Amino acid sequence: MLTRIQAALRDVIRADAERVGPFLVRFDAHGDHLSMNYAVPDEGAAPTRGEVDALVAAFRSRSRTPRLEYLRPWPAVDAALEAAGFAVDRLLPVMAIDELVVPPRPAGLTVEAVTSDDDLHAVSVVQHTAFGVDGVVGAEDVARQRSLLRDDGVIVLARLDGEPVGAGAHTAPRHGLSQVAGIAVPVAFRGRGIASAVCADLTALVFGSGCTPFLETEPDGKVTRLYGPLGYRTIGHSTSVTLEQRLRAGPRQGKPLQ
Repeated sequence: MLTRIQAALRDVIRADAERVGPFLVRFDAHGDHLSMNYAVPDEGAAPTRGEVDALVAAFRSRSRTPRLEYLRPWPAVDAALEAAGFAVDRLLPVMAIDELVVPPRPAGLTVEAVTSDDDLHAVSVVQHTAFGVDGVVGAEDVARQRSLLRDDGVIVLARLDGEPVGAGAHTAPRHGLSQVAGIAVPVAFRGRGIASAVCADLTALVFGSGCTPFLETEPDGKVTRLYGPLGYRTIGHSTSVTLEQRLRAGPRQGKPLQ
């Protein structure tokens, strides 16, 4: 399952990626934001020190911070990157599900797939509020939502008695899989079963398309409090590892890979 998920995540960047040894690398032409510039190892990769050094050089030549995203367990990649001075900056549980346990739906709650600009704007407002994103929601946020729709993803908006109170999405099917993501409920509406309803509806939509759902989540209690009761189980971890400039000259900082 992890191998299929990793293949699906690799395919997300394949069209725009560059190859550096046993890695596909996404370099963003417009900026150096960490989340937009990263490498993904090939299936079965066991990088040598020379291959990791070449990867670092490719990032440095573009004034980008060397960074990778991949799924664990992957001991060969972990060992090669740790030896080169990379440190973990994110480790998130990856969860899959075989059968959905449908939760009770709060009275007055609707969850609908949306496509209009007004609804996509409402989705962005809900997500910005829930995730603490600064700034006013604008046209660029709607455009970002619409790009997911163009890629055959699905976006849902939850309303409680007509008021937008929750949102989420699932990605386009790849390798028979689809990722459930972006589940958001503002603080004022939490604890009412809204997030469970949004996740359950998205999961049912993925199953209905003939695909298997998966998700990744923060290690903040949602594993057992939200996703576990729906039938999700942890199958591995999504890791992000980074080599900061300061690590080249001195002792490695941050959390080790092992």
